[in-house]
Amino acid sequence: MGPHHAKLRRRRVGAAVALVLAISLMLAPSALANFFTPKSGGSPNANAIDSLYKLILYVAAFVFVVVEGALFYSVYKFRAKKGAAAAQIHGNTRLEIGWTVAAGVILVVLTVITFVKLPSIIDPPNSSSNGLVLSASLTAPTPPNGKKLTICIQGRQFIWRYAYGNGCQDNAFSLKLPYSYQEMVVPANTTVVLVIQSIDVIHSWWVPSLGGKVDAVPGYTTYTWFKAPHAGALYHGQCAQLCGREHYAMTALVKVVTPAQYTEWLQQQSSAITAANAQVTQLRQILTANGNL
Repeated sequence: MGPHHAKLRRRRVGAAVALVLAISLMLAPSALANFFTPKSGGSPNANAIDSLYKLILYVAAFVFVVVEGALFYSVYKFRAKKGAAAAQIHGNTRLEIGWTVAAGVILVVLTVITFVKLPSIIDPPNSSSNGLVLSASLTAPTPPNGKKLTICIQGRQFIWRYAYGNGCQDNAFSLKLPYSYQEMVVPANTTVVLVIQSIDVIHSWWVPSLGGKVDAVPGYTTYTWFKAPHAGALYHGQCAQLCGREHYAMTALVKVVTPAQYTEWLQQQSSAITAANAQVTQLRQILTANGNL
């Protein structure tokens, strides 16, 4: 065996080893979890996005393997050889029509599947029987029975503010609704509709396990929803728009509790805010009386 053949053999062995390692990593359930696919498990819409993404990914991977396999086979099979005359091939009409029709069929099938899956991503379901007891609401998006929990999200440089309850979009301050920063608290098994706004620049609300990202644009109102099934879960998110020099610090947390714990938390939050407002009012009066304000 000459040096050229030995070098070629080493290359083939190295390529085979690399391919085996790559396939092993891809098949490992935990090594690359959520590396190639979106996060899911926190809400039905996130699960629907994940399943649609994986379906398209697998089809694309299959097409890639077939095309690249045919390419490598052709390069190897019909490589240049001493004394061999290359065959002059001018085309194969049946083959060309076949792969054109096959590509068209794949695109049509993926399009149909996408439109079939879209309602489960866009339209919120009803809350479960063990979720929070809600009243009906007419603003979009709305579950089939019209009952949902509304939470308003306000993006600002560089933090998220959450106001809880119907009327939070326009009357949060006049209604003295409870609010929190950075960490949102929600009841499990309850359809939560998010009303998203910004007061300065474009931000983007994104908690991957709970669904797709939605921009917060000044002057506009955007919406999304989720339904978290597991009390005790804590989901992490991050502003997905470059909104300024402290964009990195604009994180988001969604804490899922039981409906009873949520109701109790709301009452405690309202009491704490009322007490803090009373202290501020008293301090303002003292500073004003002393001429310091």
